[in-house]
Amino acid sequence: MNKLIVQPLVRSAVSTVIVIDALDECKDKEPVSTILSVLGEFVSQIPGAKIFITGRPEPRIREGFRLPLLKQVTVFVLHEVESSRVNSDIRLFFRQKFSEIASRRGVLGDWPTEEQMDLLCKRTAGLFVYAVATVKSVDYQNNSPKKQLDRLLQSPQISVFEGMTEFTTNPTLDSLYASILQEAFGKNYPEDDPKVRSILGAVIMAANPLSPSAIATLLGFDVDEVFPLLLSVHSLLTLREDVDRPVRPFHKSFPDFIVDPVRCTNSRFRISPPDQHAELLVGCLELMNRSLEQNMCKLPDGVMNSEVDDLKERTGKYIHQALEYACRSWHMHLVEMTPAHTLKITPILHQFLEGKFIFWLEVLSVLGAVKEVVNALEAAARWLDVCRVSVFNFSTRFTQN
Repeated sequence: MNKLIVQPLVRSAVSTVIVIDALDECKDKEPVSTILSVLGEFVSQIPGAKIFITGRPEPRIREGFRLPLLKQVTVFVLHEVESSRVNSDIRLFFRQKFSEIASRRGVLGDWPTEEQMDLLCKRTAGLFVYAVATVKSVDYQNNSPKKQLDRLLQSPQISVFEGMTEFTTNPTLDSLYASILQEAFGKNYPEDDPKVRSILGAVIMAANPLSPSAIATLLGFDVDEVFPLLLSVHSLLTLREDVDRPVRPFHKSFPDFIVDPVRCTNSRFRISPPDQHAELLVGCLELMNRSLEQNMCKLPDGVMNSEVDDLKERTGKYIHQALEYACRSWHMHLVEMTPAHTLKITPILHQFLEGKFIFWLEVLSVLGAVKEVVNALEAAARWLDVCRVSVFNFSTRFTQN
């Protein structure tokens, strides 16, 4: 904060606005938001800066704004804005986007009608993310935009929770998400449901965003199965045409929805976080057990990494995305395991630590991620201790070392 923001702004005397969006999405388990604590310490030193922060009013954020050094704060509660003003903005957004779709897709006539616009604005309930997801869903591939909009508007309305805010009269994102999932997968055979949950779960639960090709490799699917499935719910995701580009949820509210049994009431689509973490962990361990070998990048004997001019090119060639993810992230899924997964996980973990451990260290070394070894081993030791199991006395050996 001091070196990257405070000192440059003080020395340049530039007046600026700093925007921190979605503060509630930070992985911060402290009682008071760490970012707000740091801001409170330094904000008085940069009087030429105004800071605009958005986020849901979680306890650690509310406590952060109560810090003595953050007294000069103006709180703007989004849900207290007059609904007519919000609806006016959303209606303008819908008009612009639907006009673009109509022009590009050759939709004729008065579309959407004023009645449809009224219903859309009512259903949106002041949430722009709902409006964006609706537009993306309507503009899906070769489907008729008119028919797609009709289907969305005919879907059942429900009273749900979105984040920390209760909506008891207007349907919100949950009804839209349920409709999109039903439209995409509702006609599938039940035996296809585990594959749907696995692939969507990999997008939701990945420690770092995975590409469709990496998801296919980790979960044992063909990329030709993964990409079309993700494409069918593209309105919920940030998805590129390149199967090697990472895919992400479009908005945090979708992961929140699909793991919550109260909100996602259809068990066909609901994801169980422990089970999904277990599936990803097994995929990581099995991939490493299958792929890791000595001198993966074919480095010359007796040289340091810094002496290899084309090290980056070699790692890109010999360590594909899925294997890099497995090497760097397996332990992040391990810590989410429950004792119920112990019998399934420990034999594969044993095989990895006994047969592939040195090769794993080598891969992290060429990736410049050796520090992550400590985090991984500490996580594994804690998990083994909690589960009261011992993989060739793993905890004792590495604690002594």
